[in-house]
Amino acid sequence: MAENRRFLLVHPEIARTKYNFSGVIDNEPLELEYISTMLKEEGYETEIWDGQVETESLTQKLQTYMPGYVYVCGRTRQENFMKEYCRAAKMLCGSMTFVGGLHAQHNFRRFYDGDADYILTTFDIYKIVDILKGKNPKEIDGICYRTDDGYAENPSYPFDIAKLPFPDRSYFYRHKDKYRYLELLPCAHVRTSYCCPYQCKFCYRNRLNCGVYTKRSIDLVVEEIKEIDCDNIYFIDDDFLVDADRVARFVKLVKEQNIRKKYVCYGRADFIARHPGLMKELKEIGFYYILVGLEAVEDKYLKEYRKSSDTSCNTAAVKILNNVGIHIMGMFIVDLDFRGRDFRNIYRWVKKNNLKHTAISIFTPEMSSELMEQYRERLITHNPEAWDYLHVVAKPSKLSVKMYYFHYHILVAGLFIKGWRDGIYDFIDYGFYIKSIVKNMFRFGG
Repeated sequence: MAENRRFLLVHPEIARTKYNFSGVIDNEPLELEYISTMLKEEGYETEIWDGQVETESLTQKLQTYMPGYVYVCGRTRQENFMKEYCRAAKMLCGSMTFVGGLHAQHNFRRFYDGDADYILTTFDIYKIVDILKGKNPKEIDGICYRTDDGYAENPSYPFDIAKLPFPDRSYFYRHKDKYRYLELLPCAHVRTSYCCPYQCKFCYRNRLNCGVYTKRSIDLVVEEIKEIDCDNIYFIDDDFLVDADRVARFVKLVKEQNIRKKYVCYGRADFIARHPGLMKELKEIGFYYILVGLEAVEDKYLKEYRKSSDTSCNTAAVKILNNVGIHIMGMFIVDLDFRGRDFRNIYRWVKKNNLKHTAISIFTPEMSSELMEQYRERLITHNPEAWDYLHVVAKPSKLSVKMYYFHYHILVAGLFIKGWRDGIYDFIDYGFYIKSIVKNMFRFGG
């Protein structure tokens, strides 16, 4: 009997409620596109099912495609979906199942109660090919695999991102009307590095890839960008603004090759504060948004978070980007030690510094991190769907859960209204989001 070489690559739904940012920020399934390129080179037929954009359910897709293999990736909040999908693939198709992605790398044991045959604990997608070619699982690092006695765990090692192929973007091109970053529609993803060289206490990303920062040649990055049929590019590195010489090389190549696109990236406030001239050059070649982890408006929190920066850098970064005309998306954390006045202080700081674009995250101890051990006794839920930075997962120290949510939603509503007055996010249904915020102000907690 001929081998079933159909491989379904799955990116989960974000949520099954409307309380999410679907239709505002929808991400291209880049990880699956890398894997698709690799598998096609090995003679496999691949299809992608992205729960963000598909109208048919995964069950329907499985029944019509009947894949021999299914790979599922996802983040913490999507864990339940990932397990559900693996179970469906086993029941409906008898598929060999793989689990990978950011969440699985350090939380692989959470999938031992599911239907995953193999769990990738590495960014090295070529381990999938090793498995498909029948290599002894005991000899494949970076995986966990099912045995008669449960699961075996092999050690994981850093992966060199330069080994990745160019992604197969055929799925993206068929759904270009779905992938966006705010008003930038469509918006393609490009990765130039893995991991982050900084050690912020709250962050999960600096522990990925075994904690080793690895980057691609910027020349190769520019070559990839030239080939992408999309005017908007989102660099999804944990931090694109790390090496000033590397960024300057990018600017030089883009100018020389007359590439005209708009760009989104992450960058630190202290880097921006140190390089105002470079920010001006980034604006000239099309940088539209820079997402900056400002985190706090008081130095005591920045010190506690091991941010290696301070509020003077935050103020300078906002001023520099405002002056050069790059939109700064200021990202803040509302700490679990906050009182009501601390929420109000963030709003005052945002208004004082003329910061138009903001994102507010609730402090969330990441699973398998040192913070999880610190906050374990304070957890109020164990449902991974709550790990979306919009829900309180550990008991606040100064407020009840209900009052914490109340102040949080007041802050978010205030920033939404400020954004509306500033004339940004015209594509958003403000009425829907304001109603959702008001409703949830009294719904959450207790």
